Amino acid sequence: MKRVLSGMRPTGRLHIGHYFGALKNWVKLQDEHECFYFVADWHALTTNYENPEDIIELRRELLLDWLSVGLSPDKCTMFVQSKNIYHAELNLLLSMITPVGWLERCPTYKELKQEVSDKDLSNLGFLGYPVLQTADIVMYSADFVPVGVDQMPHLEISREVVRRFHHLYSTDVFVEPKGLLTETPKIPGLDGRKMSKSYGNAITLSEDLKEVETKLKRMKTDTNRMRKTDPGNPEICPVFDYHKVFSTEEERGYITEGCTTAGIGCMECKKILIKHVMELLEPIQDRRKHYEAEISNADEFLAESQKRANDEAAAMMERVRSAIRI
Repeated sequence: MKRVLSGMRPTGRLHIGHYFGALKNWVKLQDEHECFYFVADWHALTTNYENPEDIIELRRELLLDWLSVGLSPDKCTMFVQSKNIYHAELNLLLSMITPVGWLERCPTYKELKQEVSDKDLSNLGFLGYPVLQTADIVMYSADFVPVGVDQMPHLEISREVVRRFHHLYSTDVFVEPKGLLTETPKIPGLDGRKMSKSYGNAITLSEDLKEVETKLKRMKTDTNRMRKTDPGNPEICPVFDYHKVFSTEEERGYITEGCTTAGIGCMECKKILIKHVMELLEPIQDRRKHYEAEISNADEFLAESQKRANDEAAAMMERVRSAIRI
């Protein structure tokens, strides 16, 4: 079986964008490959360094979301990054050979430096996060990293670091990771912008279902359709973007016909969507309630799975130290 690795930063409860963008695929992959999924709490500190006291509870929240959608430590290796000190060691060693220019050209680094104005991101950890990301990946000889097309440049930095390491030390220690391209449906926020907790336009997986229904009923639609008798255009309606993910082909045809001919109103369109969203969230929330009662400490729950990851990392670091001759 091929190995797959991916991680998420614990920055708050996950929303349906995370589910369709990553988690749904992770659940499928755990039945097809040997998967390593980790809580990237050190990565969270690169931008959230002023609130480290939140990290422990956020780790638990992330774990609960993972378990609620169907991930299982019996099927994959789930672990916490900061509970494996070998990640820090490999990050240090790889930073010795990584040119600063490679880091400064990273798309995410440049984008966030421009977009984030409410905090100082001129820290070494933020600049060097691709090196830590590389250590995370190559530590477990991951063949594949699930990514969208826009994330391929980030993975290419990891591939370049691996090639440079092998060239400098005349040995092949690491597997050069490849991107496992996944289609990620476009799910905008409730206001049509990118879905983000910071924008207040997201639907979280654990949100009260009555509140979810209220949010969906208030969603923006085609702003040109002022009255029910006005024909609409589904292709510029954020609600229809949700239907592309949630609804059947037959339902989308019915909605398109009804909207463009003013045969149905926006609320009837939304009722179809609400039904499907509830069908997704209800079982997820039932599982979450079960695990919330069972898990008070994420680290204790993951102890056995964490040990598998740590043992794997220890063996890799023996090979790395031997290659560098230290």
